[in-house]
Amino acid sequence: MVIASFIFFLLVFAGIGMFSVFKSQGSVEDYLTAEKSVPAWLAGLSAVATNNSGFMFIGMIGLTYSTGLSSIWLMLGWIIGDLTASLCIMRRLREVSARSNIHSFGALLAHWHGTDFHWLQRIVGALTIVFLGAYAAAQLKAGSKALHALFGWDASVGAVIGAGMVALYCFAGGIRASIWTDAAQSFVMLAAMLTMVFVGLMQLHGIDGFYLALQQVSPTYLDWFPAMEDWSPLLFVLGWIFAGFGVAGQPHIVIRYISLDRPESIVRMRYYYYSWFALFYSATIAAGLLARLLLPESAEFDAELALPTLAQAMLPPALIGLMLAGLFAATMSTADSLILSCTAAFTRDFHGAADPGIFMTKLVTLLIVVISLSFALSDSHSVLNLVLIAWGLLASAFAPLLLVYAFDGRPDEKLAIAMLLVGVSVFLVWRHFDLSHLAYEMIPAMLAGMAAYFIGKIMGWTLESAVKEQVDAC
Repeated sequence: MVIASFIFFLLVFAGIGMFSVFKSQGSVEDYLTAEKSVPAWLAGLSAVATNNSGFMFIGMIGLTYSTGLSSIWLMLGWIIGDLTASLCIMRRLREVSARSNIHSFGALLAHWHGTDFHWLQRIVGALTIVFLGAYAAAQLKAGSKALHALFGWDASVGAVIGAGMVALYCFAGGIRASIWTDAAQSFVMLAAMLTMVFVGLMQLHGIDGFYLALQQVSPTYLDWFPAMEDWSPLLFVLGWIFAGFGVAGQPHIVIRYISLDRPESIVRMRYYYYSWFALFYSATIAAGLLARLLLPESAEFDAELALPTLAQAMLPPALIGLMLAGLFAATMSTADSLILSCTAAFTRDFHGAADPGIFMTKLVTLLIVVISLSFALSDSHSVLNLVLIAWGLLASAFAPLLLVYAFDGRPDEKLAIAMLLVGVSVFLVWRHFDLSHLAYEMIPAMLAGMAAYFIGKIMGWTLESAVKEQVDAC
């Protein structure tokens, strides 16, 4: 019954994605941006499902299980940072992306001020492929861990099923298939999480029993901040705010704004996006706390498997299938977007082809699926660790430049490239020397990228300075 329920939901998602082929215009632009015609509600649900991936079902619940109530700052900080980025950047981003030559994240950065920064576009494309490829592998890995926990299947099975499903409907309908299935998956994700919370509360005799039991876990489990030797509570929260602001540097989420039907729709899109975001995040934290009470902690227990293990112990077979489908929905809703963003990065940015054609574009999609699957099967990092590294690298590279652009900063190409490389370098150096006890690496990395801009501006590495030099030369 569990497997039948699980397969049913997978077939529903596949069917939705495949049905989108009837709306396809058969062009590369439609494949990558859905002709920039997606309505606000659909774009909002798609963006939030893509953002809240297998990381939420696996990594976030595992974090809450292990650390307690202090994980709430991941939610609060992330949403504050995300909203700040939306208010500062996204409206202007959508206006700029209306130009006919912008169908990828790299093209957006390269042509923002009517420029044509070839090297910047290629570097953005290369970084996108590497970082998003690792990110996609994390999503496939999340689904694989869940199937392994529930059914005892080999750890590779879930990743292979997820990759096959993503390849099927991405190949058929491109970004439109991704957006349609994301919206459907968002409902299943939320229903699955709320079901888990409701059943867990009933097991503990309601909210009062839940709270009393939490107080017995440990003296610090309900503390608002974790015990930290070096980080102050302010720095701890600030790290998650920077992480949330990093949404501006995520090509797979930004493309939802590019695909929106018009810039004015962003306000309505935010209502759908943040309402769902807050509700799902809250349910995820509650599920993590419930898992700690209902599952015994041991040295052998993998906290990232708390949700599927709890579902298997508490739910009837049909609802276990729903929960597993919800987890798979989360992984696929992000993995398909990541893979399509990698496709755009390779065909439009890194490769530099003006019009690679729809057939070649789809072949690249399949190749990226295979590469991401291979990485998922070979990598040993946790889902949470993989996601935070990939998210942090993307944010450190791209968010500072987008912020400068949004406030009409005009770096020339060498300064824009310098900002990208400085942000990535600081992030990697910070991790290499294990300085995360001082601050989350995204804080110094993004600040370094901004500092590079102001230093470059003083040195005259701006479009205004270049124009002035040309005028003086004449």
